Amino acid sequence: MTILMIAPEPFFEPRGTPFSEFFRIQALSALGHRVDLVTYPFGSDKDVPGLRIFRCPRPFWIKGVKTGPSASKLALDFFLFFKVLGRLRSGSYDLIHSHEEGNIMGVVCQKLSGIPHLYDMHSSLVQQMTNFQFTRSRLVVRFFRAIERISLRNAASVIVICRALLDYASGITSADKLTLIENFMDDRPAVADEARIDLLRSEIAPRGKKIVLYAGTLEAYQGIPLLLDSLRLLEDEFHLVLIGGTPPQVESVRLQLRSRGLDQRASLLGRRPADEIPGFLQAADVLVSPRTLGSNIPLKIYSCLASGVPLVATDLPTHTQTLSADIAVLAAPLPEAFAAGIRAASGLRGRRIASRAREFFRRNYSPKRYQELVAAALAKALPASTAAFDKKKTIC
Repeated sequence: MTILMIAPEPFFEPRGTPFSEFFRIQALSALGHRVDLVTYPFGSDKDVPGLRIFRCPRPFWIKGVKTGPSASKLALDFFLFFKVLGRLRSGSYDLIHSHEEGNIMGVVCQKLSGIPHLYDMHSSLVQQMTNFQFTRSRLVVRFFRAIERISLRNAASVIVICRALLDYASGITSADKLTLIENFMDDRPAVADEARIDLLRSEIAPRGKKIVLYAGTLEAYQGIPLLLDSLRLLEDEFHLVLIGGTPPQVESVRLQLRSRGLDQRASLLGRRPADEIPGFLQAADVLVSPRTLGSNIPLKIYSCLASGVPLVATDLPTHTQTLSADIAVLAAPLPEAFAAGIRAASGLRGRRIASRAREFFRRNYSPKRYQELVAAALAKALPASTAAFDKKKTIC
């Protein structure tokens, strides 16, 4: 098939949804399909067989796009929509594949063209409004809730990325059209570079310290204040390393560390290239996911499970829909409990848990399994696609 993919994100940037979009495209390519990706005017190109990238115009006042809802995204989506319509008129497509709020455009395109729509639901738009504190307007929230329901009911096939979203979506539309595809793919090297890992350890923490590593965005819902308060309760042998965040967010965390008297006990590395992250994970003694809000499972969890390094995560549905006490240290979202979890993970218990986690990942997640799930989601849209082909032939 030739697929028109709508991605209202910077592509490619090393963060949640763009990662997911990239691995979807890789799987579609491996299955023999071609993808025309319509996306924002930010990010780096990716060389994937069968992929063509079309970028919408950039308003002069927009220099970048932060994670989550924003006024900049609303402006860019306006230009993106007309770019999508242009591709729809000039191309011959078998499927429309939309991501996140691109579902709105996907519904319109499906109505205009009769081409089946696959909605890739990475999160609930309504929940994003809360997580990112975008608006308190009930009218705006009701609008996005209505759009979300229309998209779910009209899509020929829907991909959801966690069990919480599966439960939510199945309460709105037929469960038969839903496919759960967890975001477990990454660019992890097949063999760890032990020399590189030893070098990273010496670079990111004082020699002899136990490295507690967090890698991800520094948005409010990620629970960074909980992590910093936990560090204050830990012994001096623990050194915190944080990877990710925009420069203003990194500076904000630096000030929070200073206010707690923890300046010398943490290293802030900011954003690092995606291909470096697996090495950093394996250089750590303990990995942490202190997220306190939301229901989606963090993308980084799968890399953590595969790393062979013990993981400490908050004992909340955002984690427990995939994690159990057998493969992670689950701690209440309180500084005392989270600090105790880090201590436990740094010892024998942590090593046993990390071993079970790696085996769990090996059994349940593989590139072949990922391709099978993507193919299953496409197959749910194919009957509608066949009907569309027949209609076109009749008209011709």
